[in-house]
Amino acid sequence: MIDRIKRGLAAIVDRATRRLVNKLILLFTSIIILVVGSLTVISYQMIQRESVASSIASTTNNLYLVNKNIEGYLAGMEALSQPQLRYDEIVHAIKTEAENYASRQYLENYLRDLFFSRNDLEAIYLYLVEEDKYYTIYRETYTISSRTGTDAKIADQRWYEQMMASKQNRAFQSFVLPGETTGYDVHTDKVFMAFHKVLRSIASREPQAVLSFYFNDKAVRETMRDVPLGEGEHVMLLDPSRTPFYADDASFYRQAREGGMTARLPGSGNGQFDWDGTDEPYMVVHNAGQVEGWSLVKPIPYREIYAAATTTRNVSYMIGLIFLVIAVILVALTANAITLPLKKLSVQMRKFGEGTFDAAAQVKGRDEIAFLTRRFNQMVVRTNELINERFRMKLVEKNAMLKALEAEINPHFLYNALQAISTKALKQGTDDVADMVDALALTLRYCISGKDIVLAEEELRHMERYLSLQKARFGSRLLVATEWDPRLSELRMPKLSLQTLVENAIKHGVERVSRPVAVVIRAELADEQAVIVVEDDGPGITPERLEEVRRLLAADWDERESDSIGLHNLHMRLKLLYGEAADLTIEARESGARMTMTLPRGG
Repeated sequence: MIDRIKRGLAAIVDRATRRLVNKLILLFTSIIILVVGSLTVISYQMIQRESVASSIASTTNNLYLVNKNIEGYLAGMEALSQPQLRYDEIVHAIKTEAENYASRQYLENYLRDLFFSRNDLEAIYLYLVEEDKYYTIYRETYTISSRTGTDAKIADQRWYEQMMASKQNRAFQSFVLPGETTGYDVHTDKVFMAFHKVLRSIASREPQAVLSFYFNDKAVRETMRDVPLGEGEHVMLLDPSRTPFYADDASFYRQAREGGMTARLPGSGNGQFDWDGTDEPYMVVHNAGQVEGWSLVKPIPYREIYAAATTTRNVSYMIGLIFLVIAVILVALTANAITLPLKKLSVQMRKFGEGTFDAAAQVKGRDEIAFLTRRFNQMVVRTNELINERFRMKLVEKNAMLKALEAEINPHFLYNALQAISTKALKQGTDDVADMVDALALTLRYCISGKDIVLAEEELRHMERYLSLQKARFGSRLLVATEWDPRLSELRMPKLSLQTLVENAIKHGVERVSRPVAVVIRAELADEQAVIVVEDDGPGITPERLEEVRRLLAADWDERESDSIGLHNLHMRLKLLYGEAADLTIEARESGARMTMTLPRGG
């Protein structure tokens, strides 16, 4: 397959460079492509570098400013959870709420004030550690409701353990990824994070209660809108433990985590690194907050960064293509005007080479091409004079030789046919003699016809008549089988050529033995050539005789011998008619001999 492609490309290149105008077009086209391509590649690389630097600078500044807002947002959560001046009152109310209705009312009012202080809260829970009891205020469809309840499973939650172990007495809980539990009856599909704060006794430092704030993403979504996202870009907010608290696409975060992107994020500062995503490469720009250490991460696909460079490159290619088309048209018009006289001269030369000996080119101008054309016309005139004299004489000699060769084929066969008819008439005296005479008459008429080349189907019909006469002579001793490819029924071949091969098989095979001899006539198509084979299973041929016959086939006209005159004449006819495109070979087999005649299928 690869060799075939190489040959095809070589043929295309050879055909394209065969004309001078094509060479000029290829030269100027190559120069334009080289210049435009080089400038486009250089500008594309420069714009690529500038795009990367610009994207890094703008994204870093943007993430820094947004992260400052995130820091303020987290600080607001911390401030919301601190009772500040009312800390003693809150602790006292927590301790006495079991037996004091005023304390319970105070706690409910406190939670209500906290809830209405912000618009991104979905629920607030106040869990009393010693009593396993909680107060809650939450947002319903059309109203704000509050209730109390008991639950001893709060202390088993993972966030509870993290909060108690924290030096800041707090814990952040994310609901971006599914599977996170709260211990409360909270609709986690409406919230994106929770902030848990433990309230301890000032004297004993024992935990008294836990405040849990559940936030919807209204505020953080407003903040994240300041991070512009192009096609394929993403933004994520991660805490120091790389837990996602905001992700514009949760499935992309999972791919980034599985692909090792989050593990490469540093604990502080800002910067960028390259990451090979699942489907394309990304540049990851990140910024970590100075207070809480939360990171804003923005993966940007390089195709977006290079979009401007790609557009510029495509425009450059388009402009270069337009200039290329214009240049090719101008070069083609100019080159055709220059090379048209050469083209006309080459046409006349080709006609002259194909045998049109009166070809002459028109002469215009006084330049080198006109001078060359005049010399060519003079050569044509002189060559035509010589060819008219010598070539026609050669044709007459060739036709006379062909007629002489054909005339020598008939006497031997005519003698044997007449002998067979005479013998048949003397022995039987039947009507078969009439059939034989008819076959002989048709055969003679076929032999004396003026055609030198006949169709294969005509030669096969002649062979039927010829073999009917030979079977009358040899009877059951002659067995003939014909295997002729139907595609070769219209093959044009020399007249009596097939008879010569069969006659040789009968003479050197059937006549020399008394047993039956099978003669097979086979024709098949191989590589656009017709291969005709006549083989027999007779007594065969000795190596010495085979070598002698091959030598006689290659001998000149005046060196032929009467013993092999038929094959020699056929070989001479083939060479005169077809040249090296035809051949006649003979080879010995274990039993019998095989003769192969090769003809061009086109005749």
